[in-house]
Amino acid sequence: MNGFVKCLILGIALVFCVSAVSAFSVSTVSIDPSGDLIPGTSVIVSFKADFSATGDETFPSSSSLQMITDLESPKWTWTLLLNGVENARPQAGGKMLELSGWDLAYPSDIEESIRVTLEGKTPSVTQTSNKTIIKIQEVDSRNNVQSSSLVSYTRLIVNTGEVSTLISSRNSELQTFRAHIEEKVAMDIDTSAAEGKYNEAKQKIDAAQALPSTQFTTALNYLNAAQSSITDGEKLLDKAWAESEVAIAQVPINNVDVLIGYFMGNQSTANDAKLVLIKTKREAAAGYISTANDDIANGNYANARTKAQEAFTKGNESYNDALDFKKSVESGWNPLGGLGGIGKAFSSSVILIVVGVIVVVLIIVGVIIYRKRSRWDELG
Repeated sequence: MNGFVKCLILGIALVFCVSAVSAFSVSTVSIDPSGDLIPGTSVIVSFKADFSATGDETFPSSSSLQMITDLESPKWTWTLLLNGVENARPQAGGKMLELSGWDLAYPSDIEESIRVTLEGKTPSVTQTSNKTIIKIQEVDSRNNVQSSSLVSYTRLIVNTGEVSTLISSRNSELQTFRAHIEEKVAMDIDTSAAEGKYNEAKQKIDAAQALPSTQFTTALNYLNAAQSSITDGEKLLDKAWAESEVAIAQVPINNVDVLIGYFMGNQSTANDAKLVLIKTKREAAAGYISTANDDIANGNYANARTKAQEAFTKGNESYNDALDFKKSVESGWNPLGGLGGIGKAFSSSVILIVVGVIVVVLIIVGVIIYRKRSRWDELG
C-alpha cells in the first residue's frame, strides 16, 4: 500500500511539473518603413497571431505571451478574436506588452487569434547597430522562454554621422591616390590601369554620397568597394613603377650588347681580357633583371625596384667599360693590325714611309705645274 501511495504522489507531482505547450503562429507581419532606419523615425508594426490548441486550452493558462520592442515611446493596440468576433482591448505602453495565460486560455474548440499594432520611434544609437523592432515569445510559469515560440524582427539603425565620416575618409584616401598617380605621371610611368581603378573608386564614393541615410547598407557596400578599388589601384601603380624601373635598367644592357657584338666580331679584341670583364658585369646586370621580373610576378614590387636599380648600376658599369675599351681600340688603330705581331712591329715605319711618299709626290706635282706655267709665260 505504501508503495502504491508513493507512486500516486509521484505521478501527481509529474503532472504538475510538466508545462503545457502552446502552438501559435505569427503571420502577416508588416514593418513600415522597410529597410534601414535612422534615429527618430516613426515605425508602425502590425501582425496577427493564431493559436491552435494542443490540449484542452488554446493557450496554457500558466504561461504568458510577451511582446518586446526597442522602439521609443511604444504604444500597443491589440484585439482578441474569438470565432471571428473582435474584442478590442485597452491600449498599453512600455517596452513590453505581456498577455497573461488567463487572458488567452480558452477551450480548445474555440478559434482564437490576436491582432496587434505597435507604434514607436527608432532609438538613438552611438554607432550603427541592429535593434529589435518586435519580439514575440511564450514564457512558462518558471519564466523560461519556449524557444520554439520565439519570433523576432530587427532593423539596422543608422548613425548618420558614421556614414558622413566614412565618406570623408574615403574621399581623403582617393585624394592621396590621385597624388600618387600624378607623381608617377611625372616620372613617365604608365598609369592607365591605376586611372581605371581611380575612376571606379570615385564613382562608388559619389554613389554612396547621393544615397539617402536610410540606405546605409547600400552606401556601406559602395564605400567598401571604393576602398578595394583604391587598394587595387595603389598595387597597380606600384607594379607599373617596378616595370618602368626594369625597362630603364634594360637600356644599358641592350647598349652594351651592341658593343660586345662589335668586339666579338673583331679578331684583335674577341679574346681580350677587358671584354671578359665587360661581359661578366653584363651578365650580373641581366641576373638582377631576371630577379626583378620574378619579384614583379610575385607582387614584391619594392624588392623588384631595388633589383632593377642594381641592374642599372651594373649594366651602366659594363656599358661605360665597353665605351672606354672601344675608344682605346680606335685610338690605337693599326691598318696592319691584321698581320699580328709583324704589323705591330712595322706600323710606325710604314706610317713614316707613307707620309714621305705623299710629300715627294706633292713636290713633283708642284714642280710640274710650275714649269708649265713658266713655259706659257715665255710663249705669251
